[in-house]
Order: sequence, then C-alpha cells, then structure tokens
Amino acid sequence: MTDTVISSASKEIIIGFERPFVMIGERINPTGRKLLSKEMAEGDFSRVEQDTLAQVAAGAHMLDVNAGIPLADEPKILAETIKLVQSLTDLPLSIDSSIVAALEAGLEVYQGKALLNSVTGEEERLEAVLPLVKKYGCAVVAISNDETGISEDPDVRFEVAKKIVEHAADYGIPSSDIVVDPLVMPIGAINSAVRQVMSLVRRLQDELKVNTTCGASNVSFGLPNRNGVNAAFLTMAIASGLTSAITNPLHEPVMQAVMGADMMMGNDPNCASWIRKYREPVADGEGGERRERGRRRARRG
Repeated sequence: MTDTVISSASKEIIIGFERPFVMIGERINPTGRKLLSKEMAEGDFSRVEQDTLAQVAAGAHMLDVNAGIPLADEPKILAETIKLVQSLTDLPLSIDSSIVAALEAGLEVYQGKALLNSVTGEEERLEAVLPLVKKYGCAVVAISNDETGISEDPDVRFEVAKKIVEHAADYGIPSSDIVVDPLVMPIGAINSAVRQVMSLVRRLQDELKVNTTCGASNVSFGLPNRNGVNAAFLTMAIASGLTSAITNPLHEPVMQAVMGADMMMGNDPNCASWIRKYREPVADGEGGERRERGRRRARRG
C-alpha cells in the first residue's frame, strides 16, 4: 500500500490505495474565468476568498491554487493567493502552475507539505521541477506526457510515467511522493478515452505502486450535462483505483458520486460519512417509532 501524505500547518491528508478518495477543489483558477482573472491581476482576492470558503463547506479535502493570468506577475500573485487561502482554511493545497518560478514562489510561502502541480516527462521540465520537489520536501503531480505530446496510446503514457518515477528516484524522491496524472481525454472526442484511463490507472497502481489524480472535468468537455458525465466517470475511476481528482466540489452530483463510490469500495466504514451527510433529521418523538419500524422490517427480511 502506498500512502502520499500532504499537509498544511495543522492538517494532514493521505492519498492512498485503501484510503477514502481525495477530492481536490478546482475553483481557485482564473483559466476561463475572465472576471476572476481580472480581479486577481488587480489584487482583488474577494472572489478567491468566496471560492475557498464555498469549496471547504462543500466537503473538498484539498484545494488546487492556480494564478495563471496572461501578462501578470504570476509568481507574486500565486504566493499572495496561497497565503490568503491558508489564512482561511487548514486544508492542504496543490500549488498549480506551468511556470517554475511561480511554483517556487508558492513553495516558499507555503506552510506544510504541498502537492506541486506539476512535472511532465520533458527532460528540461524534469531538471527544473524535481530539484524543487527535493528541496522543499513536497509531493508532485507527474503528468504522463513528454516532448512528443499526449499520446493516445496508454502504453506510451505509462512509459512516460515510469520515466518520471525513475528520474525522481535519482533525486532521492520516493514514489510515494509522486501522484501520476494519466491524462483524461474528452470522451466526446475519443470514444475509448475512459477505458484507456481505467486500464492505465490499474497498471500505475499494480506496477509502479503510485497514487493517481486527474482533471476529472476534462472527460466531459464539449458535452451537455457535464456534471452527470463527470459523476459517472468518477464512480468508474474510483472502482478502477483512482485515488484523487481535481474537480468541482460545488456540484452535488459529483460529490454524491464520489461519496457513494467510496462507500461501495469499503472506504467509508459503517457508511458513516454518507449517513452523516444525507440522513433525514429525526423529529422529536419519532426516534422510537422509527427504530420499531426498522426492527419489524428486519424481522420480515
């Protein structure tokens, strides 16, 4: 069993094969959100604060923080955003950027052990990001593409993931600190995309012994009722061994799918989390009557 430990200053989350699924909230990301992008570039973080608190209330276990704003000072904005989010919640964070300087700026201010998002299989990227992972003692998302792009062949993506794990070992980074993203492609464009990912997730767990994550919303790109598609995907992915995902916890069908799948996989002992969230409150005087009805049904069964 492989456990990937991520923490804030006071809270620890474990991503693992036999652990509850880890939901990483995706909302603190200006990509495709013009108003949020404009506000963050101008130093207005009120919407970031709202998104942080809403995702915490919805049940996210971690939060992804991205400040990818064109022509803006991304390292500065990302560091400021991380400090703000950590002042609002004790949930551990994923520090998300394609710019190495921004990743380091985020790590410098982060309190705890972050999940760094991300490294790919390009040699230049490996040599730039893996030393940061080692220096700051964080975990890292390994995206299974390289100089050749994203392959539609899951065997090629597996080999890229294996390459990243092996390079990380050269830096003294254990495989338990690597969370592989097998790259979920839009099912509307590639009909076999989900079958490919399910097969790859199993191989990553069985052969490389690494935990996995993905941008779950990618699967539904271009389709109507995206939440329904995302929910169906996550249920299947959890059954196949996916251990975490970056997605939107504010969508109730998605949260129900994750919690239900956790329960079915035996990772919600006594169904306690499900019952706590969804049971109907018992009105005064009804408790005894309900218990008696339950006993009568049990005797009939």
